Amino acid sequence: MKRVMVFGTFDILHEGHKNFFKQAREFGNYLIVVAARDRTVLKVKGKLPLNNEKIRLNNIIKSNLADKAILGDLKDKYKKIKELKPDVVCLGYDQNSFVDGLNELNVKTIKLKPYKPEIYKSSKIIKYS
Repeated sequence: MKRVMVFGTFDILHEGHKNFFKQAREFGNYLIVVAARDRTVLKVKGKLPLNNEKIRLNNIIKSNLADKAILGDLKDKYKKIKELKPDVVCLGYDQNSFVDGLNELNVKTIKLKPYKPEIYKSSKIIKYS
């Protein structure tokens, strides 16, 4: 089994996210989606997501696009990678947070292509206050 991991906020699960999951699945046969914790999103983006972490995680599970959906770790941003040991970590085309330390974990990383970013980008869909 080849395990692929992706991570992100996935605030409003839209077609861009779904395409991201489908692209990631092309690199393995078991997809693990890690949803960012609310406090992590606040730290990285400077604002809380519209939907809390439990709702976001549940939406990923309900999509049936992931074999496993989990929340990230609050203390160690790489803990789930260390625990679950994916063969590949797929990154979004615009994903820049927490990518620097991936090289040290000996995990293959692949940047995926955007899917209609002019339409399906969370910051365009969600108008944060």
